[in-house]
Amino acid sequence: MPKYLISFNDGDMNFPEEDFPAVGEAAHKVMREAMSANVWVFGGGFMGYSPHVVALDGTVSKGPLAQSPVHIGGFSVIDVATDQEAFRWAKKIGVACRCAQEVRKIMDDPEQEALQK
Repeated sequence: MPKYLISFNDGDMNFPEEDFPAVGEAAHKVMREAMSANVWVFGGGFMGYSPHVVALDGTVSKGPLAQSPVHIGGFSVIDVATDQEAFRWAKKIGVACRCAQEVRKIMDDPEQEALQK
């Protein structure tokens, strides 16, 4: 089945700090539902924005790769059969996180899929 990246930008979650525990519980509820449905692959949120860049020679420096006003704040990877199913899960995640979600289909990689079996 196709995999989808569902993500939101850092700063998109706009709610009072005291609501953070409720938002976290709502997000975990959706995660548990996706796990029960056997569509959850992986997901998480980022604490701040402090990326590192590893160059082709292995040199590590403070990132990002390129300056951008947009930074991913959190993401989920799900494994579902259709775009419509991915959109349905994105809506659930968006309601839980209180912000819109971007959905991107991940390219199929037959070699990776064969190795994972």
